[in-house]
Amino acid sequence: MYKNILVATDGSDLATNAAKQAIGLAKGLSAKVTAVNVSAPFQWFAHNVPAGLEANYRQGAQEVAAKALGAVSDAAKAAGVACETLHVEDGSPYKAIIDTAQKKSCDLIVMASHGRSGPAALIVGSQTAKVLTHSKIPLLVLH
Repeated sequence: MYKNILVATDGSDLATNAAKQAIGLAKGLSAKVTAVNVSAPFQWFAHNVPAGLEANYRQGAQEVAAKALGAVSDAAKAAGVACETLHVEDGSPYKAIIDTAQKKSCDLIVMASHGRSGPAALIVGSQTAKVLTHSKIPLLVLH
């Protein structure tokens, strides 16, 4: 069935719980897990970027990614599931998730949904909904 399950994580409790479910599924199927964290690229809309600001931003993004991906990697290791981790910098998280799944030959994407509905969902948007809308790879949504 599934051989490589992509888990998108931002380190939130919901994403961590979704990752645990994905790892359990991977274990049961003898599949591997590919975990991805997407951060927005540094953007400054003026010509006078304060010294060190970009480096500090990148370092912070790397730290957040390392923590989120480390949690998935540790859980996979504890379950005896092979896990690859990737930090991707992209302004469009849903596209980065889909692109990563395609490049890594993933046959299932697992993501958490924050459960927003109504006006909040329209205003804030949902990366999960965008992946669902644009991906040809099956998506398992957990909350």
